[in-house]
Amino acid sequence: MSHNSNTVQAIQWQDGVLRLLDQRLLPLEERTIDCRNAEDTASAIHEMVVRGAPAIGIAAAFGLVLAVRADPTLFDAAEKVLAESRPTAVNLHWALRRMRAIWAASFNVDELEAEAVAIFEEDLAQNLKMAEFGAALIAPGSKVLTHCNTGALATGGHGTALGVIRTAYAQGRITQVYNTETRPWLQGARLTAWELMREGIPAKLIADGAAAHLMSTTKIDWVIVGADRIAANGDTANKIGTHMLAVVARHYGAKFMVVAPSGTFDLSMADGSGIPIEERTAKELTEFKGSQIAPTGMQAFNPVFDVTPASLIDAIVCERGVVSPPSTAAIKALIG
Repeated sequence: MSHNSNTVQAIQWQDGVLRLLDQRLLPLEERTIDCRNAEDTASAIHEMVVRGAPAIGIAAAFGLVLAVRADPTLFDAAEKVLAESRPTAVNLHWALRRMRAIWAASFNVDELEAEAVAIFEEDLAQNLKMAEFGAALIAPGSKVLTHCNTGALATGGHGTALGVIRTAYAQGRITQVYNTETRPWLQGARLTAWELMREGIPAKLIADGAAAHLMSTTKIDWVIVGADRIAANGDTANKIGTHMLAVVARHYGAKFMVVAPSGTFDLSMADGSGIPIEERTAKELTEFKGSQIAPTGMQAFNPVFDVTPASLIDAIVCERGVVSPPSTAAIKALIG
């Protein structure tokens, strides 16, 4: 199954094969990769073929189906390899837990597949709901800034933060979008730019380091980002550079919105200090597309997420509603 209503389709489940749009090749080439087992799926997640917290969770759910279709005794091993593919995105572990509950109750492969399909379809429905809630916060004629890629490529369709932007633009609330390049994987330059241009939304790409200058010279009404994990108090882990944008936004009077489905909340974590932050290979910084750009032997610090304190966030939007400003009590009341 795939969501044909979307112009961008990153994940397709067809005839027992998980087909993923290889996001490493965009925007220059559109090629899909077929995953036929859990190892293929885990590799695709780790190697960034598929990325974005909701999409990772969806892919992992189908990875379990692939494993159990081949051999029902493989569930535990498949779950382990998938859980280890990316440590920060809580949607991954949320989806795996949900699949485990179904498997433990039935040991039925068809029911497991139906649950994976449900996770996929629910994500699209949640995106559309979040988009309506988020767009309602944006005044007509606004200019917004977004970071990384949070669109249909990162989700089951439509998008989280970019879904809000798509809906708000359609409603006449947004006149201009600025999107960061998002080093070192350039998800903004490659993926968000590609989605925005396909949608015909007026957008300008900026270097990550240009955000403060932009906000000091142009009135930015909202910075709108996604999330990979949200602690009970609203502290939010997201793509590296998000925390810096929140600090700059607060200084220049831009509001800051986080958009993520309820599955992204981790209420077991009181605040952001305990969120595991994935660090990736130095080569992502010392090389570019396989070509060396830093001196041989140069060491690198390459965290791919940071944690934005809840105190710098004006609104957290999920499919159940809006928390503004975020607090432990307000989040508990909304999420339960």
